[in-house]
Amino acid sequence: MRRPPGGTDRGQVSVEFLGLLPLIGVVLILLWQFVLIGYTYSLAANSADRGARAATAIEAGGAGACRTAAVRDLPASWRSAATTSCRPEAGLWQATVRLKVPVLFPGAADFPWTVTGSAGAVKEARG
Repeated sequence: MRRPPGGTDRGQVSVEFLGLLPLIGVVLILLWQFVLIGYTYSLAANSADRGARAATAIEAGGAGACRTAAVRDLPASWRSAATTSCRPEAGLWQATVRLKVPVLFPGAADFPWTVTGSAGAVKEARG
């Protein structure tokens, strides 16, 4: 078998892959972090919605029910740093939930900023 002029290309693909491996790793880490940011936004909005709906209940509603319902279904990593506020405004209950965004792994460390979710629900009337 005749060899091509100028040497061989043996191992070239391996060398190129090893050179790109750090770049591939950084891209995957950034994608995962963006997923966590989006999930935190989703959790904040859903928690605020649950809290606002719980506050409007005729039986056992109010600010206490709002706060309890808002954090009940949050994963433990987000629940520990969650802050909630519930207040009545002009015929409706307004709930706001603030969550810290985790860095790569929930529970390890948090970014210094918070994600805010807000929701409102009309007060139920006794019929």
